[in-house]
Amino acid sequence: MFPKIFQIGTFYLPTYGVLVAIGFLTGLMIAVRLARRSGLNGELVTNLAVYCALAGLLGAKILMLIFDWGAPDRPPIFSLATLQAAGVWQGGLVLAFVTAIFYIRHTKLPLLETFDAFAPGIAIGHAIGRIGCFAAGCCWGTECKLPWAVTFHNPDAFALTGVPLEVPLHPSQLYEMCTEALLFAFLYWRFLKPHAPGRIMGLYLVISSAARFLIEFTRFHEQGLHFGLSLTQWIAIGVAGAGAILLMGNPKPVQRPAAA
Repeated sequence: MFPKIFQIGTFYLPTYGVLVAIGFLTGLMIAVRLARRSGLNGELVTNLAVYCALAGLLGAKILMLIFDWGAPDRPPIFSLATLQAAGVWQGGLVLAFVTAIFYIRHTKLPLLETFDAFAPGIAIGHAIGRIGCFAAGCCWGTECKLPWAVTFHNPDAFALTGVPLEVPLHPSQLYEMCTEALLFAFLYWRFLKPHAPGRIMGLYLVISSAARFLIEFTRFHEQGLHFGLSLTQWIAIGVAGAGAILLMGNPKPVQRPAAA
């Protein structure tokens, strides 16, 4: 595919990194817009997004290192290869949530209303980031004979991620990109309707995790399976459970966003 936008000597600008940055800025713009509709402080929400983004990057790297621990080809922890690697999404999500809770408590923002404002932005940011994954060749799928199978040819993609070349694969990255894009549209529409605090984030956690659980069956798993499922699938089950708890809260709409 197209893992590098340009290269000068050994330095290159990764397509994945650029798209992750675009995804973050897009998600931030949407989160601030929805937060203001809910009467939240836009500056505090912007600061929260920055802290969560940093925590998300760190959490994704930490879980990636845990998954790859002991692998013979694992790069050193403090290396450029580790810095450029994509990481594991769920690790970033969990650490970002923990960071958000501490920040929200410190600033006295309403917890559930703030989470709801962020949910659609997280979904669209995730969707854009998955385009970057596809461009880089990471998170590739298993071998596939379906008409929409994709075949990677770029040696740079193999060198950076290890994706098999000249083999038709499930476009697992695009499966998730389409799912998250549709989820964004649904959550944004649902946010504009009266809803109980926590309902939008609950929907995001349940639907996104269910989709990830199913998509994992089409992905290649370097870490192998554990009791028949990948580590990512087990994490998805836990995250979906947290979302279900939010959905089982107050069922009555107590919030009606103001008109833009």
